[in-house]
Amino acid sequence: MNMPRNLLAPGHTACAGCGQALAARLVVNAAGPDIIVTNATGCLEVFTSLSPMSSWEVPWIHSLFENSAAIASGVEVALKALGKSGKVRVLAFGGDGGTADIGLQALSGMIERGHDILYVCYDNEAYMNTGVQRSGLTPMFARTTTSPSGKVWWGNFRPKKDMPAIAAANGALYVATASVAYPRDLMKKVKKALTFEGPKYIQIHVPCPLGWAHEPSLTPRIAKLAVETGLYPIFEMENGKITRVRKVKNPKPVTEYLKLQKRFRHLFKPGGEKEIEILQEIANENLRRYGISDSFAQAKEEKEEKMKKFTLEELEKFDGRDGRPAYIAYKGKVYDVTESPLWEQGEHEGIHFAGTDLTEGMDDAPHLEDVLEGFPIVGELKEEDE
Repeated sequence: MNMPRNLLAPGHTACAGCGQALAARLVVNAAGPDIIVTNATGCLEVFTSLSPMSSWEVPWIHSLFENSAAIASGVEVALKALGKSGKVRVLAFGGDGGTADIGLQALSGMIERGHDILYVCYDNEAYMNTGVQRSGLTPMFARTTTSPSGKVWWGNFRPKKDMPAIAAANGALYVATASVAYPRDLMKKVKKALTFEGPKYIQIHVPCPLGWAHEPSLTPRIAKLAVETGLYPIFEMENGKITRVRKVKNPKPVTEYLKLQKRFRHLFKPGGEKEIEILQEIANENLRRYGISDSFAQAKEEKEEKMKKFTLEELEKFDGRDGRPAYIAYKGKVYDVTESPLWEQGEHEGIHFAGTDLTEGMDDAPHLEDVLEGFPIVGELKEEDE
């Protein structure tokens, strides 16, 4: 029996259960042999290219941490000059730090200039190669070496950067998210991306047993749970519009995902209930925003029929700070103003604050009711005698 040739050969030194190694093999196999790869400094570069050996069965260039997209741009222009445009495809690889942080400028330039390149972000949610430091794609409340948990902090307090939206806003023709838990879907998206002539972006969720502190054998299960909870939505965008979404029939609670990873272990200690609740809200918002779950949409409608009652103490938790949602109460109703630029960091004009009842303080601003009409009502304020 003739087995298909792997363009990322075995024998590399990746950790057992490395999601990035699995994903990279799927990507290059789907793209085929007529490609040139640029690879930012990081785990993938290190474990595949220990001198004098290499696991790459295609032309491969090691770039600096921050300039994989820039190197790829030069390669793409050179291929055009040689009359090989379209015959040889260019792929740029980067981790989440090399993509969302230090390499964001190069990626933005690559997309803006319209280079015919597929950029692939391997999202393991931290700088794993240099010691598990947080990145712009580290999820909220995850423990890393630069966002430790303790008496003061509950881990990373910043929300995960929306890189697919950033890539689309810069002008990427095709944008997709994928997961190593769904290999066929991943390979299909790589092949589809290469049918577009111009800049493309795919972000792949790849668990890291070392950085996430989970059993190596659990990599596929954990990756799948990220999708099934709604914490990692899987979708496609073309010309800035969502065209396809992976549905989840019965979303699982986020605790099913969190409890398998020691990077979230601190959330299950006394006092971590609020943080888990915020993560569940993030998952629920993804389910709603992307239309991932029909059952969730129905449950949401039923929930709205029976409005949540907030005490003033409960309202205070939604203060808009450190990535938390921003809620305000006005005349008995509780509004979600998280998306409003007028309420950045939970403050408005430095005198009004999220997580409070503004009824008395805004009596002299009758226009407020008209303004609030555009924001979702998430509940009602409990009367003191209720």
